[in-house]
Amino acid sequence: MDKSVRLAEALLRGIGGSANILRLENCMTRVRVEVSDDSLLHPDDLRQLDGIKGYVKQGSQHQFIVGPGAAAKVTDAMHALISSPVAGAGVGDVTHNKAQAKARYRAPLSDALRQLANVFIPLIPAFIASGLITGLINIVKRPDVVGDIATQYPNVIGLLAIFGSAVFTIMNILVGVNTAKVFGGSTALGGVMAGILSSPALAQITLFGEPLVPGRGGVIAVLLVVVLMCWIEKRLRQHLPESLELILNPLLTTLITASLAILLLQPLGGMISDVIAHGATLAIDRGGVLVGAVLAGTFLPLVLTGLHQGMVPIHVELVQAHGYNALLPILAMAGVGQVGASLAVLMKTRNARLKKLVKGALPVGILGVGEPLIFGVTLPLGRPFIAACLGGAIGGAVISYAKVATLITFGLSGLPLALTIVAGKVVMYLTGWLAAVIGGFLFAWFMGFNDPEE
Repeated sequence: MDKSVRLAEALLRGIGGSANILRLENCMTRVRVEVSDDSLLHPDDLRQLDGIKGYVKQGSQHQFIVGPGAAAKVTDAMHALISSPVAGAGVGDVTHNKAQAKARYRAPLSDALRQLANVFIPLIPAFIASGLITGLINIVKRPDVVGDIATQYPNVIGLLAIFGSAVFTIMNILVGVNTAKVFGGSTALGGVMAGILSSPALAQITLFGEPLVPGRGGVIAVLLVVVLMCWIEKRLRQHLPESLELILNPLLTTLITASLAILLLQPLGGMISDVIAHGATLAIDRGGVLVGAVLAGTFLPLVLTGLHQGMVPIHVELVQAHGYNALLPILAMAGVGQVGASLAVLMKTRNARLKKLVKGALPVGILGVGEPLIFGVTLPLGRPFIAACLGGAIGGAVISYAKVATLITFGLSGLPLALTIVAGKVVMYLTGWLAAVIGGFLFAWFMGFNDPEE
């Protein structure tokens, strides 16, 4: 067994097991741990472990000094040993149903796609703020709505425009940092890789007779490059001597990854990005109501399998390529269909407990958070889930026909998404939203369901 793995196992035992860990990370020379119960950790015993060169406690953090190179190896081994928590059945019906459904319908690629989604999930607040600010600017610029405010306060409008577009200015850097974090690499190097791909100086360099294009491939290229960087960094960490790893690993990782990025991965990312952006736009534009209905109607089953997480980079690419996202409003109709179907369940059921559950989940469902309705109401009942998908398909058809688009990548859904819809299409979005609710309600009403016993 590898020395780092042995030390990781001993540390886990000495700090009270994985259940006692609140936070685990490393710096250049130390393994840093925060625990929920300090009484389970025995510093004097841990100091005696082979490989532990010192122990320091700073605030709530326990720091074990293991030396340069070794710190990252031991932390990686500890992460690998920590088993993922499993939702218990006693947490509540919705949580229990969700855990069962996720386990039953999970597709083979769902875990990999979840990692991909985790790169973008921390960016959701920035996307929401950006979309809402940009939507506000669109309203202010309409004289028929608010008068001549835009010309009276040009500096204010200019500042708001900067606030709304800032996230896209540094998008690639943020994605690079988050990708490195999710895939176990150095976050600083992840940002550096993204910075290299986005550097304006690339335009001054000619390779194979063609000038390089800064930012080509967008987030797709960044994802490919940083995932490769993480792999190279980990491999070098395993083979370089610990005394030299601290210096040589970042140097070699940067040189190797950046070279492969410019020669291979950025061009590949550019081709993939073009296919995604143009393919999705062409399908929506040419497919019309049929494509809209299929996308919205099949989105909830994708949520069950976990494959929906693979669409996150597509949303980002659409905004980077066109400045708007025509896919998100269509997919949002799937959750809206849940609202309509759940309203029908609320009116038909005689089960007091089910009524209470629907009443509690409907407000958040209207706001775009659909999981309580999916896993607590429609999916356990069966036919209402199908009705919700059909209702969503109707809303998706309306949205696609009207060519509704949003200014954000993802993060908002349901009724609040109307605040981010491009100018002139808000009424059509609300029309699609209403059509999905009515459709889901009517399908669930006439399809019926087996009312559960108390």
